[in-house]
Amino acid sequence: MDYASLIEKRRERFAEVEILITDPNLFSDQKRASETMREHRRLKDLIEMWDDLEDSKKNLAENIEMAKDEDPEIAEMAAEEIPELEAKITQLGQDVQYSLLPRDTTEDRDALVEIRAGAGGDEASLFAGQIMKMYERVAEGRGWRVEHLESSPSEVGGFKEVILKVSGEEVFRFMKYESGVHRVQRVPATETQGRIHTSTVTVAVMPEAEAVDIELKMEELTIQATRSGGPGGQHVNTTDSAVQITHIPTGLQVKCQDGRSQTQNKEKGLEILRTKLFELKQREESEKYSAQRRSLIGSGDRSEKIRTYNFPQSRVTDHRINHTSHNIEGILNGDIAEFTENLQKAEMEHRLAEAGMS
Repeated sequence: MDYASLIEKRRERFAEVEILITDPNLFSDQKRASETMREHRRLKDLIEMWDDLEDSKKNLAENIEMAKDEDPEIAEMAAEEIPELEAKITQLGQDVQYSLLPRDTTEDRDALVEIRAGAGGDEASLFAGQIMKMYERVAEGRGWRVEHLESSPSEVGGFKEVILKVSGEEVFRFMKYESGVHRVQRVPATETQGRIHTSTVTVAVMPEAEAVDIELKMEELTIQATRSGGPGGQHVNTTDSAVQITHIPTGLQVKCQDGRSQTQNKEKGLEILRTKLFELKQREESEKYSAQRRSLIGSGDRSEKIRTYNFPQSRVTDHRINHTSHNIEGILNGDIAEFTENLQKAEMEHRLAEAGMS
């Protein structure tokens, strides 16, 4: 398919947005300003990719001709560059296609990552801790920031539950594929007979809600100060600093105790609650998507098994795309790119087909 006409329309829109962002009145509406700046960045990136793609195609054509040169040295140098240019053109072509698809605005957002120990008792809590560290290393590798909003450590050194806020460039775009049940198969340290146990950890990745997305009405909230309990986080003490917030219409409940003060815990709790309410809203809207797309990227349902980590065979399998890696150590050290890239590619292929662009 020739995308030149679509790119030309994007150039026209980019010129319009360039004018919009110079209007000082734009920033009087924070939601509109945020959306406009995101659109500006996406259009700028798309146009730069397209221009790079066109230049690479010209360079490839020139190199193919130069590879026929009578001078063997010139011909050899030109031929050596051809495979690299071909690979670059293929990748840029895919990137341009993806960028032309209708974009979910939440992909540019920061994310809250909720990790819960599931079936398996202590072993599940230990694996929850490993999953948490895996995401911390993913974030470190991408230059993202990680903040611990809330945690409930287990007695064996793992976590019953932990909530992370991950901030940076396009966090939700890359992290959204992690939602679901992560299953681990291994021999626990406490197992004396060497039997393999299966445990599960549930991950929910939610795009961070902005104040303009969800309005929290105080009359719909019950906010209670409670005594911090359990091993707790670094700053948990025995004062009434913990805060429990209940959203009356939905029954959603959030408890925060890791902050240094009741005020800090209240702010964190409201942030988590707003994001969970936004997730509910997004789930309702996602029902409008085709069943094919939902089944591909996963519904995000916390009961959906998405990945199995088999330690005896050093094997990690993503069940949504039937992709297996034998680099379990590297993956748990944050090298999950092969899964993310394959999931993005599979999603793009389905979305292109749906949009009639394949």
